[in-house]
Amino acid sequence: MLKTRVITAVVLLAILLPVLYSNNFTAFALVATAFFGAAIWECFRLFNPGTQNAHIIALVWTAAFAAAVLTERINPSFWAALSLALWIARFAPSLKTGLPQLGTPSNTLLSLVYGFAIVGCFAAIVVLFSFSPMYLLSVMAIVWVADIGAYFAGKAFGKRKLAPSISPGKSWEGAIGGGIAVIVIASATVLFGGPAFANTFAVRVQHGFGWPALVAILVLMSAASVVGDLFESQLKRRAGMKDSSNLLPGHGGVLDRIDALIPVLPLAALIGSRL
Repeated sequence: MLKTRVITAVVLLAILLPVLYSNNFTAFALVATAFFGAAIWECFRLFNPGTQNAHIIALVWTAAFAAAVLTERINPSFWAALSLALWIARFAPSLKTGLPQLGTPSNTLLSLVYGFAIVGCFAAIVVLFSFSPMYLLSVMAIVWVADIGAYFAGKAFGKRKLAPSISPGKSWEGAIGGGIAVIVIASATVLFGGPAFANTFAVRVQHGFGWPALVAILVLMSAASVVGDLFESQLKRRAGMKDSSNLLPGHGGVLDRIDALIPVLPLAALIGSRL
């Protein structure tokens, strides 16, 4: 399993890094659209296990997304704001209230709403890339650091379960440890990163808003990443699926890789637009 995970990761990096730094927006947009299509397909499979129409629905959504991005008619600010509103009003509360039953109109409506959140995430990817590839990667790194920090802190100190009915392995201590790791590493890039990190999210936020705002934003983003992760875990548990798909051998599906990014990237895009 580890060998498969490593091979998949190396192949993805070999594809993504050249595209990111090619300064070719069309190539970037096409790759982003491909991942968007995979995420939307997995989304509708999670909401409708066993459906035979998920690929058709995904093709329609993907074609619409591609047309909007390639013609630059997508409005990232609108989609980012809509996505955040949906997380606050619907997705985060569901971690306490639960999800509607499969096969109901409420479930169908929620699948569409989550699809809109995925659109917001990928619209944010486009706008963050427009700032610079480094800027986009620095936002993603916040989520990665939070996840890694939560894993090790949870292993070392985890006692109180964060959401035992959804993801028994997660703890409050792990989530707090992940947030602390984000603050420490982001602060280090501001203080000691120098010119190489001048165009990263943390440095620009600190220069634009100051230290208290940076810490508050990092805490909020760390918390949002946990909510995104838990929501997808809730979907998989209800659908009886271990992974959102098998598209990425050793890693599961695209949603399994980006679940924590879905609420975080729109937030970063809105904050970045104010800098």
